[in-house]
Amino acid sequence: MAQHGTGTTHTSGPIILAIENSGMCGSVALVTPGLCLAEYSLTSTATHSRRLLPSIQQILTETGVTWEGISAIAISAGPGSFTGLRIGLTTAKGLAMASGKPLIAVNSLDNLAAQMPWTDKLICPVLDARKQEVYTACYRCDIDGVPRRVSEIVAITPGNLAQTINEDVIFLGDGAEIYQGILQEGVTGRASFAKPEIFFLRAAALGGAALTKFHRQDFLDTANATPDYIRPSEAELSLKPPKSGTSCQ
Repeated sequence: MAQHGTGTTHTSGPIILAIENSGMCGSVALVTPGLCLAEYSLTSTATHSRRLLPSIQQILTETGVTWEGISAIAISAGPGSFTGLRIGLTTAKGLAMASGKPLIAVNSLDNLAAQMPWTDKLICPVLDARKQEVYTACYRCDIDGVPRRVSEIVAITPGNLAQTINEDVIFLGDGAEIYQGILQEGVTGRASFAKPEIFFLRAAALGGAALTKFHRQDFLDTANATPDYIRPSEAELSLKPPKSGTSCQ
């Protein structure tokens, strides 16, 4: 568990309530420009649903932030755990409708890549998609050091992913940890791996990305919002073969 707070909070900027529920490490955070007011994270195999609302209430209480002080609610849009994404979005939609706050979605891979600013290497966040596949996309830092997506998001086997990369690359994410051997062998001599402590998705990073969308007024249609699962359903998979690869070049 990680918890950071500032006591009673005084800030003039927008405050985002961020909910990251797409993986095993569920977290919630309050983020304002240049500052994470509070973050609560817990890695567990237990369902996030039982602790999500109590965690939100806890960081609100400890920071002194009220619902009136929250500017928007941000949620991980996916890809990730089907169950976690569904629980997270359902909770966020309920809170947004009850409080009248706008809802912001942030892609899970964008969130993970954001933890690797200012690198000159290709950035490849990799999330475990089960069934011997990973969710992934490729990113490069722009002139401001911000990772920007340069390929489509796909579900792909680790071996096929490695075959598409022929330059220096840094992998991160739980999928990179699980399939490190395959990725290292497939990208011979050019693969490096981020420190394990940034292998998981964080609500604080999600909230930071959501602030940019807040200023653009890039909000979801709360009533009709759905998770971005990426991989098709079992019925769809039985009708057509999965993609075999994607290029990060």
